[in-house]
Amino acid sequence: MPKVYDEVTTHTKPEWLKIRLHSSEGYGEVARIVGEHRLHTICSSGMCPNKAECWSRRTATLMILGEVCTRACRFCATVTGRPLPPDPAEPRQVAESIRLMGLRHAVITSVTRDDLADRGVAHWADVIRRVREVNPDTTIEVLVPDFDGRADLLDAVLAAGPDIVGHNIETVRRLTPRVRSRARYDVSLGVLRYLAARGAVVKSGLMAGLGETQDEVLEAFDDLRAAGCRIVTVGQYLQPTRAHMPVAAYVTPGGFAWYREQALARGFDYAECGPLVRSSYMAERALDACRGPK
Repeated sequence: MPKVYDEVTTHTKPEWLKIRLHSSEGYGEVARIVGEHRLHTICSSGMCPNKAECWSRRTATLMILGEVCTRACRFCATVTGRPLPPDPAEPRQVAESIRLMGLRHAVITSVTRDDLADRGVAHWADVIRRVREVNPDTTIEVLVPDFDGRADLLDAVLAAGPDIVGHNIETVRRLTPRVRSRARYDVSLGVLRYLAARGAVVKSGLMAGLGETQDEVLEAFDDLRAAGCRIVTVGQYLQPTRAHMPVAAYVTPGGFAWYREQALARGFDYAECGPLVRSSYMAERALDACRGPK
């Protein structure tokens, strides 16, 4: 077993966490489309370290239902507060932007909207259907909140016809109450289990370096597989601001490689594990691995 965790140093991050800057025509084009169409992206709102790389590859994860979340998870950089009502023009804007970007695989996520009676599901369905209508050859991956585990809301998302449905457990069972403000570990597992039972290709992800142990990560892998999850991502937690949870440890590149081996050994169709991996990073790579029944 490799050395998975490295000690946190006060002043500097490990060498493997240094971000390579990208500047290309693709980056400029994606930035222009995002700006002109007033789009929200988790790339910016979530302070994703892969923004430059992904935008240079002409990919972006679009965030719907505004940029203000009703929850206040201790790891997340997204703004918490009272959101505006859903924008009725957003489904059209998202669909047209995906067309302009020429995406083969589109990833869509959202803030959590506990303020809405349907948790924003009707809007979610409108976005998915419009994207499909405008981009019939584009596969659609959605990364959804837990919707409080309500089967009727999950059914509405599935009825819109996404190709991959993701919902992140974010961390291991023991740390969930400290890391997530309202979400519960077993509720998230229940969401994944329900989606998988309905025939969806299901994906989830978690962060490392929050204080979990190797055994707890492996237990989370086992829980996800038992729930029917076929794709998993693991990335290093990075503290967005001083107000957020501190980093407890850094996972070495060898440790991430070991986590990937362990995930695949447990039967996941695809696993993306690495220091800068986020749930939508290189999402298109999982397509071929997940075609056909498991």
